[in-house]
Amino acid sequence: MFWQCRSMKLDLSRPLIMGIVNVTPDSFSDGGAHDEMAAAIEHALRLIDEGADILDIGGESTRPGAAEVSVEEEIRRVVPVIEALKDCGKAISVDTSKPEVMAAAIKAGAHIVNDVRALTMPGALEVVTKSKVGVCLMHMQGQPQTMQDAPDYENVVDEVQEYLLDRARYCELLGVDRERICLDYGFGFGKTVEQNFALLANTTRFVESGYPILVGLSRKSSLGAVTGRSVKDRMVASVSGALLAMQGGAQIIRVHDVAQTVDALKIWLMTKQQRM
Repeated sequence: MFWQCRSMKLDLSRPLIMGIVNVTPDSFSDGGAHDEMAAAIEHALRLIDEGADILDIGGESTRPGAAEVSVEEEIRRVVPVIEALKDCGKAISVDTSKPEVMAAAIKAGAHIVNDVRALTMPGALEVVTKSKVGVCLMHMQGQPQTMQDAPDYENVVDEVQEYLLDRARYCELLGVDRERICLDYGFGFGKTVEQNFALLANTTRFVESGYPILVGLSRKSSLGAVTGRSVKDRMVASVSGALLAMQGGAQIIRVHDVAQTVDALKIWLMTKQQRM
């Protein structure tokens, strides 16, 4: 299996590690740490050295209750970073829902659009359709400001899977090639702790859809709810969750702790090789 992202054909024969680069002052885990261009670029280059296959550049926090950012400000944050990294040899992803930001990021050299709203904002699908970028469609119940108020499902796995497959097919009908589409069940986006872990436990079901599956659970509050650890002390829980996602067949793992996750991936791959 592969994921076509503009000129890059990403080989998914082993899980790929997507390193998080938040160019924001208020992201839940590392807000403010890399909110200036030079710091963000330095952080991204360090993630490459640690083994990241993809860099995910975000200019607006999507944590529960986060304030919205204007189009102009989000472009100001992400575009210079993308321009500086476009020739780094790794796939560059922009984490945004705004079509104007998508267009600016694609022009700057982004290979992937990672959208927590699954291209539902007016104009977003049209921007992606006209380009050759890869796209990640994520499930979210509600909006970032309110999504954790009262998540409600009869069967979270069935409902999330149905939404993602419907959304993927709709995007295909409007001109997005299937090989450009990746799906993300949205761990932490409008789900309770139990619902998040139900999704993780059923990763294989999503993989069986035939689309690449991205899982992003790094340092999230559900890990803290189970372990009792603060956000800065969730590295072990994050790597453990990443391994479970890999075992379930997920092909892209979105993480803060790249070096530690890469080490875990190496051990898992070696063990898997010996088992074969």
